[in-house]
Amino acid sequence: MMKASEVRSLTKDELNTKLGELKKDLFFLRMQHATNQLDNPVKITEVKRNIARVKTVLREKELGGND
Repeated sequence: MMKASEVRSLTKDELNTKLGELKKDLFFLRMQHATNQLDNPVKITEVKRNIARVKTVLREKELGGND
């Protein structure tokens, strides 16, 4: 799980890249869950929370105007 301080230290480009990776991870976790191959369903929740953290920090940077 990522910490908010770790996310805030990234640049906008890095955050956008991380967001894409997390969305891809979420897709594959959902596919595994649908086919009963997922060992730990809590990972889906963790990835969702990480996506929310990244989106929140992106929005803060957008409103704050700092990079």
